[in-house]
Amino acid sequence: MSDNANVASLRALLKTGGLADLGPGPRPEALPLKELDRLLPPRIGGGPTDELARALVLLWHDHHDAAHEIAQSIETADGSFIHGIVHRREPDYGNAKYWFRRIGTHPVLPKIAEAAKTFLTWKNPDGLITPLGAGERWDTFVFIDLCKNVANKPASDPQTMLLRELQAIEFSVLLDHILAE
Repeated sequence: MSDNANVASLRALLKTGGLADLGPGPRPEALPLKELDRLLPPRIGGGPTDELARALVLLWHDHHDAAHEIAQSIETADGSFIHGIVHRREPDYGNAKYWFRRIGTHPVLPKIAEAAKTFLTWKNPDGLITPLGAGERWDTFVFIDLCKNVANKPASDPQTMLLRELQAIEFSVLLDHILAE
């Protein structure tokens, strides 16, 4: 694990630029690659942790090619998870499902499910997003299908906004998991 300043700066980069689109973007608020290169800490935890955290931040800021290159080079469940998100946002939903099948029962899924359930309890009173999956596990396949269902709606659509916020939870929980390794 790395020092607190580097971790804090990484977390801050996931809060910069507004909510990431469900699709490829780019959105005007996303930071340019050169700016991210300057802001990303050179070392976080060493080895794959550095690269996985970098890929997640790059993807948040709509740098899909750079994030994809990193994710596909790391053959772990975490790498496959990020790889799946890259393809979900392209959008290439079938390929996204392929990569999510490869992760199996990832330890981050119950944490995302818990955070999503809490969020939806207070932010989804009209039931715009149902269901996200049964049980105590984040269902990546249901989330992919929900993203596909709103692909042609504007970013300001209420259901799309909820999904974008859920995606932010997914990114944040995944980053915490990566940094804890």
